[in-house]
Amino acid sequence: MHRDEIPTPALLLDRDRFERNLARMAAHVRNTGKALRPHAKTHRCPEIAHRQVAAGALGVACAKLGEAEVMARAGVRGLLITTEVVAPGGIRRLTRLTGEAADTMIVVDHPDNVRALASAAAEDGVTLNVLVDIHVGARRTGVEPGEPALALGRLVAEQRALRLRGLQGYAGQCAHVMGWAARRDASHKAMAPLMETRERFAGAGLPVEIVAGASTGTYDIDSELAGLTELQSGSYCVMDLDYRRVGGRAGAALTDFEMALTVVSTVVSVAADRAMVDAGLKAFSTDKPFPPEAVERPGVEYGFAGDEHGRLTIVDAARAPRLGERIEFFPPHCDPTFNLYDRVWVMRGTAVEAVWEIAARGRSD
Repeated sequence: MHRDEIPTPALLLDRDRFERNLARMAAHVRNTGKALRPHAKTHRCPEIAHRQVAAGALGVACAKLGEAEVMARAGVRGLLITTEVVAPGGIRRLTRLTGEAADTMIVVDHPDNVRALASAAAEDGVTLNVLVDIHVGARRTGVEPGEPALALGRLVAEQRALRLRGLQGYAGQCAHVMGWAARRDASHKAMAPLMETRERFAGAGLPVEIVAGASTGTYDIDSELAGLTELQSGSYCVMDLDYRRVGGRAGAALTDFEMALTVVSTVVSVAADRAMVDAGLKAFSTDKPFPPEAVERPGVEYGFAGDEHGRLTIVDAARAPRLGERIEFFPPHCDPTFNLYDRVWVMRGTAVEAVWEIAARGRSD
């Protein structure tokens, strides 16, 4: 099957670029002595997760329980659920999942949740692997570092149905700080309380075999931290405009990983000063202040024009789009763009090599 036979709009994955991205991250963690448990919230695709594990990852991190359930059914192991599971129904689903995938890990940041998890695990005859989630400035989840975290860690360790494994600290507010040097300063400042809490845990004899964190934007920054054991970076495998814009160690763009994800569209209408493609709000994430960018297609600028359409402003009349022309775009943000599609078309050049299901699409429960 050829690219031009794919119904549009469609999500495409350049397999050569994708595989080079996996190899580059694998080499990085190997050279820095870290481990990798990449965030599957990026792609929600078991086929991609399996390939990340085959390239050396310990497993994958999942933002939600529903995501982890899909990955487990597909045979992916080494799962870490990075958002607290607190609803009674969710806790019961978690114990069932752990019965099938015993090495699944969860995070906690409140003593009431610790007690509820311990009670359900004991009743269902499973042992839950637990990381204490540390607040590192993102104003999302996490117990305060230092003594509050240490007290929570001790409570986890006291529960016979829970197994304390270590700590998580994700400084998401640092991931998109512009400029590598500024991002390094921000991330090291944010992660310092996590490292200090690790020392408190170790001094108290509590397990710190796992200390997890880092984003794609800080993959080569947080790996400098001696106390961090594994990276949760996820977007590196496909990349997007948002991460490319933040800058890398070597320049104004983050080019350590290649742009492997695109959306292909068809020009469905043309006029003297504009053209319309069949990819609009339902085809791309819309959470960023900048639009999709045409891939190797000068002469046009994209603008959202409704649910089903994108408006191409013609800035070079000599390069005006033709009716029926296929045009690919880089998405602003890969994670929510993946979540708009049921499948991703895997390409070698212009040939379709495979079609992978985005099986955890919509599993935000």
